[in-house]
Amino acid sequence: MDGLEIFSWDGEHYKTLVSYGAWRVAMLNHGVKFVKATYLERHLKTDEVFVLLEGEATLIIGAEMARVPMEKYNAYNVKAGQWHQIETVPGTRCLIVENASTGKDNSDYMEL
Repeated sequence: MDGLEIFSWDGEHYKTLVSYGAWRVAMLNHGVKFVKATYLERHLKTDEVFVLLEGEATLIIGAEMARVPMEKYNAYNVKAGQWHQIETVPGTRCLIVENASTGKDNSDYMEL
């Protein structure tokens, strides 16, 4: 249909679905790297929004690594500069909305 695009991702890990102008929408599905956090990341110039669609996930927030169990369909806005990571179980699907320029050039990573 003209004027409509439909995207999905059933694979593991992270994949950008739509990128337009200054923003992008991605899907994060369960994968080995999300079973137990091995690093934290922080995006220095932009917030990042997580929405749990299926399964179970925990957001790890701050250098003190507070654990926040996610509830389906809530929007969790991780503010710019905040250390974070996500842990998931098999079957988890999470929607992510973020600035299209979010990446290694404007983010920090801390090994655990």
